Amino acid sequence: QVQLVESGGGLVQPGGSLRLSCAASGSIFSINIMGWYRQAPGLQRELVAAITSGDTTNYADSVRGRFTISRDNAKNTVYLQMNSLKPEDTAVYYCNYRPTMPLGRDYWGQGTQVTVSS
Repeated sequence: QVQLVESGGGLVQPGGSLRLSCAASGSIFSINIMGWYRQAPGLQRELVAAITSGDTTNYADSVRGRFTISRDNAKNTVYLQMNSLKPEDTAVYYCNYRPTMPLGRDYWGQGTQVTVSS
């Protein structure tokens, strides 16, 4: 089993910044993908950004250039630095962990609310 604990959400004005953190614990495989997804009311959950254990990254077009994903493999922690936030970034953000060697199931955090509003 794997547990994911997120932190760092909150209320911020348009143009502001937030940093999300997600710490994984339990049976962690060293070769994996960790990422952030978000879900706004009435919409499907969507990928925001992901990073492999080899530091290959992938971003949604809507956040590329504004958000940066990074990780600390020694701490099994992934971060999402969000800059130039927009009202449309408002959503619940979920951390995701997926082992890739061997391939395994997805694990999800409990979610953290990010609200961008003046």
